[in-house]
Amino acid sequence: MILMRILVAGATGAVGRLLVPLLLDAGHHVTGLSRTPTGAERVRRQGASAVQADVFDADRLLQVMTESAPDAVIHQLTALSDADGEATNRLRREGTRNLVDAARAAGVRKIVAQSISWAYAPGETPADETVPLDIGAAQPRGGMVDGIQALEETAAQLETAVALRYGILYGPGTWYAPGGAVAAALAGDPTARLLAYLEADRSVTSFVHVADAARATVHALDWPSGPVNIVDDEPAQGRQWLPVLSEVLGVPAPEATSGRQNWARGASNAVARSRGWQLEHETWRHGFAAQDV
Repeated sequence: MILMRILVAGATGAVGRLLVPLLLDAGHHVTGLSRTPTGAERVRRQGASAVQADVFDADRLLQVMTESAPDAVIHQLTALSDADGEATNRLRREGTRNLVDAARAAGVRKIVAQSISWAYAPGETPADETVPLDIGAAQPRGGMVDGIQALEETAAQLETAVALRYGILYGPGTWYAPGGAVAAALAGDPTARLLAYLEADRSVTSFVHVADAARATVHALDWPSGPVNIVDDEPAQGRQWLPVLSEVLGVPAPEATSGRQNWARGASNAVARSRGWQLEHETWRHGFAAQDV
């Protein structure tokens, strides 16, 4: 691996907070971007450089990009901690646009960007990266898919752009952690704000532990351009994984049903494996059962 100067946008998110130490351990020089002084201080405590900037402030972002002079940008920006789909879509559209414009102006050639693996067109089998996105889907799914399309197309304007299509993230700092939003929703809390689909039906989901997502991001710095699914080896129906998760979280399991959302399908990680990435948290079943959520 070639040692690089790396700017991480979203350095304090669920993936970013695990990613920064991994990059430092690999010998890279890391600058973490945060909107808040608290976030910037957290990045500094991890041993990285930190700057405070809002990705919607194009002028400030260009200044940061020019001063930090990164060899690569890692894009981990979302508003999913607040379960805010509209804000996340805006980050994917406008935030990515500003990030890429600043990178191009500063001569940066490489970007690794967080995408998702559940935006594929409907189908019966796990989707590989050749399956088209579900363009034209009904709202609110349509807005999410459009945001992913905008993110990936904008990122692709750099010479090398790797779009990491993560499965549903579980583990520390995610909705699926003990005491998190999923636990609250399954326990019947009417105030729990969620974008997750939590029906124990035949709809299929692919997961990835947040630590595996961070490890894949480090590997991706050496990968060629294109989308890559970063998912577990075992896509599962809701009626399989939800009872396991509910037991671990100590909340009631939803009643199993025979329905299925036509858009819900698993994803294949064959491309990621062919590029040398391997799971450490093997499947949702092992992870949830071990209370590693």
